[in-house]
Amino acid sequence: MKFTLSWLHDHLDTEAALEEIVERLTLIGLEVEALSDPAETFANFEVAEIIATEPHPEADRLQICTVKSGGGEQKLVCGAPNARAGLIGILAQQGAVIPSNGMVLGKAKIRGVTSNGMMCSGAELGLSDDHDGIIELQDAPKIGTPAAEALGLADPMIEIGITPNRPDCLGVRGIARDLAASGLGTLKDDKAAPIKADKKAGPAIAVDSDACPVFAGCYIEGVTNAPSPAWLQARLKAIGLNPINALVDITNYISYDRGRPLHVYDADKLSGTVRARAAEKGESFVALDDATYELTPNDCVIADDKGVLGLGGIMGGLASGSTLETKNVLVESAWFDPVSIALSGRHHNIESDARYRFERGVDPASVESGLNLAVQMIVEICGGTVHAPQIGGAVPESDKIVSFAPARVQQLTGLDIAESEMQAVLEKLGFGVTTGKSWRISVPSWRPDIDADTNGADIVEEIVRIHGLDEVPATPLPQRDGVAKPTLTLAQRRAALMRRALAARGLIEAVTWSFISAAQAKAFHVAEGLQLANPISSELSHMRPSLLPGLMAAAARNRDRGAQSINLFELGHEFKAATPGAQRFAAAGLRAGLAAPKNWRGAAHNVDAYQARADAEAALAACGVATDGLQVLPIPEDSGIDWYHPGRSGVLARNPREPMAVFGELHPALLKQFDIDVAAAAFEVWPDAVPAPKDNSAIARAALALSNLQSLSRDFAFEVAGDTKAADMVRAAQAADKKLISQVRVFDVFAGGNLPDGMKSVALEVTLQPRDKTLTDAEIEAVAENVTANVEKATGGKLRG
Repeated sequence: MKFTLSWLHDHLDTEAALEEIVERLTLIGLEVEALSDPAETFANFEVAEIIATEPHPEADRLQICTVKSGGGEQKLVCGAPNARAGLIGILAQQGAVIPSNGMVLGKAKIRGVTSNGMMCSGAELGLSDDHDGIIELQDAPKIGTPAAEALGLADPMIEIGITPNRPDCLGVRGIARDLAASGLGTLKDDKAAPIKADKKAGPAIAVDSDACPVFAGCYIEGVTNAPSPAWLQARLKAIGLNPINALVDITNYISYDRGRPLHVYDADKLSGTVRARAAEKGESFVALDDATYELTPNDCVIADDKGVLGLGGIMGGLASGSTLETKNVLVESAWFDPVSIALSGRHHNIESDARYRFERGVDPASVESGLNLAVQMIVEICGGTVHAPQIGGAVPESDKIVSFAPARVQQLTGLDIAESEMQAVLEKLGFGVTTGKSWRISVPSWRPDIDADTNGADIVEEIVRIHGLDEVPATPLPQRDGVAKPTLTLAQRRAALMRRALAARGLIEAVTWSFISAAQAKAFHVAEGLQLANPISSELSHMRPSLLPGLMAAAARNRDRGAQSINLFELGHEFKAATPGAQRFAAAGLRAGLAAPKNWRGAAHNVDAYQARADAEAALAACGVATDGLQVLPIPEDSGIDWYHPGRSGVLARNPREPMAVFGELHPALLKQFDIDVAAAAFEVWPDAVPAPKDNSAIARAALALSNLQSLSRDFAFEVAGDTKAADMVRAAQAADKKLISQVRVFDVFAGGNLPDGMKSVALEVTLQPRDKTLTDAEIEAVAENVTANVEKATGGKLRG
């Protein structure tokens, strides 16, 4: 919300300096975000007159000007074509900062002639695009007058941040009310007088929509629309609005002055009754932004007998808008339901000052006062004959009463504030106060944020912010005895542990968008309903069903920059459907390119599925999973996960119906789609699939069993069918003696040679760890026989000789 200091003074009678006003605004909850003071911007700029000129001896296009300023006469070099004796303009002295480029002006020699200062153009002052000549002041202000004053810019602009619960401060008068309540002056009386009609009512007005309970209008004939007065244009320009014409500028001014959006129709373009109604299916209109909007029955429109005039409370129509040729007008002042405005604005993606105010809550009582002020200003500036105003519907009742116990202030804030001060603060803010054992507070119509169901907490907030939040004592929270309980949830702890484990394996954490492109969405089978209605970019149009698209896009960008080895991981949410709860937390990683570069010990080799599996197991181990008990299963066909290489991927699970992770090399077709020209392997882990530990698991742990006896190993080579899974062989060997066998490892796989077709040789290393005594040869042989028998039984193979 922007406004100028003089604008504030229209509503607030105060002697406070600018610095005090700015500080008080922040203290009462209206945080100042920006302050622009032209007096500071144009420091070291003043009015000066060129009293003589002479040609530059070394340059045909330059002149040496003798300039008279407040400090006397000085010479400077000037190249402006309009520089002449008698011209009065703006002089920048040494040390001035030129607004257009930030250059600090100093004494300089130009073609051998010393130049003291510079006569400025409108472009250099940041006031126009005119670079061709010196700015000329028409009213001949006094020599030496500060530039800001001479240019009519000596009015600081203040910008404050407005929270959604304070729509009353979207008008300068609401801000002035808060400052007056804080003791920084007195709120001036409202200047809006009731409408004095010269003729009977104009076009009929009606209300046929719940979204617009009241619609007031006033017909004025014979207006003269023209550019706005200088004071009005200056105020609009100061807050960043472009003046258009007097009628439009008046409505824009009142929108910022009172927080009351209005609209002016060219009455000669209207037909029949003007009404607020629901849009009909198939209707459309061209808005003031030149865009055509297709309407729905959920939209509230203003229409006449011919059709739609505008989208109520959001934007008017181009066809019925006022122009410089407009002679007769209908001024609209209505109140629209905030929820209806918000839904329509979002549906049509229209941003406007009217929507911004109505969806936060415009004062319903301002329908009449806003219309009065608009008519008053139009008649003063544009003339015209006023017809009697008409009102369709009724202003919504806003007689909200809040019960309040003054003791709540002490209970909630620790401040001891006198009841008389509480009452004075509330009354200055516009609340009605009936004292007693329990106070009855009537809430003003411009404060929709005050809730009667907060047990007086909203009233306490009003009192304390005006009294001074800086007065609230800083009181430490009581400390409990003993060790504090953990504050992180299980999911948060697991995320931190996975992040550490993956980083320890050489992966770099990435943070990518939660949105992906349509092409990526198709490749990863995005569920219906996950397309964004208003994407911030065409490349970010869908919610991601997996973390991999973002990681693959990042890998592609790194490859484009010559990266040979890419190792990334990310933790975040993936989205499976457009329903509540259809998202899950995941950890994913991607390795692309070289696993190890070429060196003197061997050739370079690419990443593969085994690295991805190791990464996935590391993440699961960080979540407390015993990875030696996991099964490696093929990815189910009905899982929808088809972005991995079908023969070089798998699922990690204890229960086949509840996979914990998936890993493997990425499908070549998918890599081609993402423009990745090297091998890539990835994994996805779902920590929510890992069962939570038992409550006493952190205490009741198995005893650490270490043996002081030497371990020993035996090698076995089995001839088995080519489709036999090595994991089945490992489990069978492990089951031969779970007490003595500490590890089973595959160390060789061989096919071809003397082996029959369709057969392969798999070699296992079995490690035995004695616990109580050294094993005898007979005991070792017995274990070896059991290993052989178990593997042969499980696989149908045989021990090779």
